[in-house]
Amino acid sequence: MTRSILLTGGSGLLGGHLTKALLAKGYTISHLSRRAGNNDKVKTFIWDINNGIIDEHCIEGVDTIVHLAGSGIAEKRWTDARKNDLIDSRVKSIGMVYDLLKRKQHQVTSVISASGVGYYSDRGDELMYETNAPTDDFISQCCVLWEAAVDEGEKLGMRVLKFRTGVVLDKDGGALPTLTQPIKLFVGSPIGSGKQWVPWIHWQDVVDMYLLAIGNKDLDGVYNMVAPNPVTNKQLTQAVAKQLHKPLWAPNVPGFVLKLLLGEMSSIVLGSTKVSAQKIENAGFKFKFTNLEAALSAIYGS
Repeated sequence: MTRSILLTGGSGLLGGHLTKALLAKGYTISHLSRRAGNNDKVKTFIWDINNGIIDEHCIEGVDTIVHLAGSGIAEKRWTDARKNDLIDSRVKSIGMVYDLLKRKQHQVTSVISASGVGYYSDRGDELMYETNAPTDDFISQCCVLWEAAVDEGEKLGMRVLKFRTGVVLDKDGGALPTLTQPIKLFVGSPIGSGKQWVPWIHWQDVVDMYLLAIGNKDLDGVYNMVAPNPVTNKQLTQAVAKQLHKPLWAPNVPGFVLKLLLGEMSSIVLGSTKVSAQKIENAGFKFKFTNLEAALSAIYGS
């Protein structure tokens, strides 16, 4: 049974949730991080992706690696330098881990990695399955490179599993606080047409899906990490406003305004990605939150 897990990106919001859940189940957890941790139950090993530095002791005793590292997709405008960082923080990071595994004796048997529904990019109303092909825009190709880098673990004889993650709903970080802020200020509104699909998922289901992947050695390949019932941007905005008891009176934010403000990065919010959860459900995963309203109610505690 898997007992010792190394997390990259473990100090992030999702990494923190997953670390807490794993510790509660009795796993031994360590992190690869750019800075020292503050959890006395977790040993933190330091790495520097830009300079190719990694603490070689990080893999000792580890049987599973969970790869969550990666700069925030929507945190900064996509300059050429930022694009390189978005790719390198995902691709070079796992490459450094694999290079270490090639050099040192280890007992790692599984690698479980995040990916993104950005793999499919803007596909209108078409329902995306794991077998659908990517597109040729930046966010899609970033995910292609990310997954290809993770798949190199198969050459080392390891089980490799990737989760194409949707919009994770968590009031403490990610997309939800960005969405709620204008609503709280009474200037919230749908974006663009409002008809674009948003493949959401509650953070607890994200954690539970990783727990399933860690415990079930039969799972490999790629799975979509989204709730079974996607909603449109307008439906999401309305549901959040209702949860916060705030009115929506402002007109939709025009798409051209976002393109001016965000440039190419505007494709994240203006694009439509409708994604199927059928494969992970067929694998036995039971969602706690299939309904957006119930998910938001749990998040906001009402």
